Amino acid sequence: MKTLHKKAMSAAAVALLSGLACSSVFAEEAAAEAPEVSPITANVTVVNDYRYRGISQSNFKPAIQGGFDYAHESGFYIGNWNSSISWISGAYGPNGSVGGKGSAGTAVSAPIEMDFYAGFKKELIGEGFATDIGFLQYYYPTSGIPNTGGAYANPNTSEFYAAQNFTFGSVTGFAKVSYAVTTLFGTANSTGSYYPDLTVNYDTGVWGLALNGHVGYQYVAGNTVNGAVSYAQTAYGNGTSNSSLYSYTDWKLGVTKDFGGGLSAAIAYVGTNAATAKGGYSYSSPSGQNLGRSTGLISLTKTF
Repeated sequence: MKTLHKKAMSAAAVALLSGLACSSVFAEEAAAEAPEVSPITANVTVVNDYRYRGISQSNFKPAIQGGFDYAHESGFYIGNWNSSISWISGAYGPNGSVGGKGSAGTAVSAPIEMDFYAGFKKELIGEGFATDIGFLQYYYPTSGIPNTGGAYANPNTSEFYAAQNFTFGSVTGFAKVSYAVTTLFGTANSTGSYYPDLTVNYDTGVWGLALNGHVGYQYVAGNTVNGAVSYAQTAYGNGTSNSSLYSYTDWKLGVTKDFGGGLSAAIAYVGTNAATAKGGYSYSSPSGQNLGRSTGLISLTKTF
């Protein structure tokens, strides 16, 4: 899921200090020519691997993403963001069976993640310190999911979040906490899971480059049912009901390049400390690979 975001005065207004009568005319003309800022923005991204909270959502394959945002001057905003995924269908296997074992006879189709969010973001503390409170619904259109007897929950997830943005010169970022009021991404009995995270960016002032850092902790609440795990936690027969096995820390270090005109590129190195489970991984691909392993990411984004 993407991180939530986003008038300038004419330089001619500085001429007011000179006391020249014509300066106000120049300022008015410049203001009249300035384009009006649209409350609606859109974005599209291509990335070599869709990582969310450190876990691959596309089985290490490229993903295409995009969405739009509407922001009112009052601080209210609403938006939608989408990405191609494979983690749900991959967990069931080609026959639609749990963990790819056995046969349910029908392949599971779940090719896309759709996020819908709304909230209020305003500089309540001071300039450069926006407070952000909102609600996020992760929705996964699916078909062919078999009855798992309660082993898996519905992947659709609802979260409330609160974030405090900050600006200190060239350093910007935010601290945020997300709280799940439903089960979390298909994990049984996980209502009440939470994710605190911190993101910091540093504008180098050189070639449009910014350094990016992130760390977060995904706590998965409750015990699983009969040792069952989430969609992303494929069946290794670990037989455990300890939810801490599925809680983990994720991190990212990267660089973003602003090319101007709404075009930017980013490279990053991401990873997690997600636990292992009896020779396998807590978060595993159908082929047994660690979905939370450290890797490099490359992305290209265009904002309109």
